[in-house]
Amino acid sequence: MRSSDDWRIPPEFQPDPKALAYDLDRALSAVVALRATVPEDAYTAESLGTERAGQGVVIRADGLVLTIGYLIAEAEEVWLTGADGRAVPGHALAYDYASGFGLVQAMSPLGAAVLPLGDSRRAAPGDDVVVGGAGGRAHSLAAKVVACQEFAGYWEYLIDDAIFTAPAHPNWGGTALIGARGELLGIGSLQLQQQLSGGRVAPLNMSVPVDLLKPILDDLLTHGRVQGPSRPWLGLYAMEDEEDRVTLVGLAGDGPAKRAELRARDVVRAIGGRQVASLADFYRTLWSLGPAGVDVPLTLEREGDVFDVRVGSADRGQFLKRARMH
Repeated sequence: MRSSDDWRIPPEFQPDPKALAYDLDRALSAVVALRATVPEDAYTAESLGTERAGQGVVIRADGLVLTIGYLIAEAEEVWLTGADGRAVPGHALAYDYASGFGLVQAMSPLGAAVLPLGDSRRAAPGDDVVVGGAGGRAHSLAAKVVACQEFAGYWEYLIDDAIFTAPAHPNWGGTALIGARGELLGIGSLQLQQQLSGGRVAPLNMSVPVDLLKPILDDLLTHGRVQGPSRPWLGLYAMEDEEDRVTLVGLAGDGPAKRAELRARDVVRAIGGRQVASLADFYRTLWSLGPAGVDVPLTLEREGDVFDVRVGSADRGQFLKRARMH
């Protein structure tokens, strides 16, 4: 990620404070820069790197910061930098795999504003929003909501009502999706490609809606995770191919799928005897089989051969290093 002093959002794409009903600069001061260092032997080091950078949003006066979880997964060191340029250490409190959210506690006062949680259910296509980055207006973007819909990620991830916005912020990880009242509607997660007419494509951002945080926040603060059984995890990466089939595109480390000798390019035909209609259908059927540890019966197609295999699922969290205090 580029340092904060060598890039800017072009002025014509920056939010106009005169067009907003809230104090834009104060709202943006709640967005802090986040840098995390991860051990080289961490499970996620190969896929996500050992040096990660993005943003987080201060959501409580005691310095609680909401971010996207992949930035802090297995982090041994986290630093937060506020609008005054002062860096303070942070402690990675929680990473919720189901929602994708991460929580960081600032270990010293940040001197930042607090962005209140909004009602992300009110977000609708056509709404004007601000995608706020650390560094104020120069790193923030005036955008519109283009869709609110289901999103299935290749890493065994599925959420309802993800919020998609355009144009796309170039440094999207952990950005603040700010609504018309100056409230936090979501946290930036991805940049994706939108298919336009005439075969053209345009980038857009996907944000995780903050309503997913509200029912789990107390658990995350108290226990570092959502209480109750974990979902079964297979440790695979899957996508829908051109024929709308669920096809494996990779395996995660030494996870269950690799141990069961699944391979990239295997096609998932069925799970538990039920035909797989989409990536979202695959995940929902997988998670309906029981908690982590349950055996998962898959019907696969490999190079024209169709066969059955049972994969012993696992708890994803057991493969990750626990965060340590500064």
